[in-house]
Amino acid sequence: MSSAFRVTSRRLYAAALNSSKDHGMTPGPMALLPPIYLYRRLLRAHRKYLPQEMRLLGDEYVKAEFRAHRSVDNPAHLIGFLTEWQLYAQKIEGNSWVGEKLDKGKVEKMSDEQIGQLYELMQAIQKRGTEEDLVDGDGGESGQKQQ
Repeated sequence: MSSAFRVTSRRLYAAALNSSKDHGMTPGPMALLPPIYLYRRLLRAHRKYLPQEMRLLGDEYVKAEFRAHRSVDNPAHLIGFLTEWQLYAQKIEGNSWVGEKLDKGKVEKMSDEQIGQLYELMQAIQKRGTEEDLVDGDGGESGQKQQ
């Protein structure tokens, strides 16, 4: 038998990759990471790509969300949870999150509890922003030379 027709794991892998591609028309299905790997990836992405104050807020939020979803039994909820966090990780790593607005369709599907959490997150971000402005403004005044 010729080596050109021999089935190898490399050729099977290449065939699987080529058959799953839709030639640029639509993205293929995303393989979900297991929760612990995704959790670690998120914390690493925060450490690598976010400024210190955003990292602290993001880490707290990721830890709280994963802790709250630790006992979820519904596979549909778990898949949705992991999918959204994995998309978030990809955006953080690609720096495509800056200035992006929330998808209206996703906001409409949120429960009242989720809307409340989103509002609390917005308030925390705004609070940190005003505290940062106060520190920057204060530091700028005291750092000027007196004439």
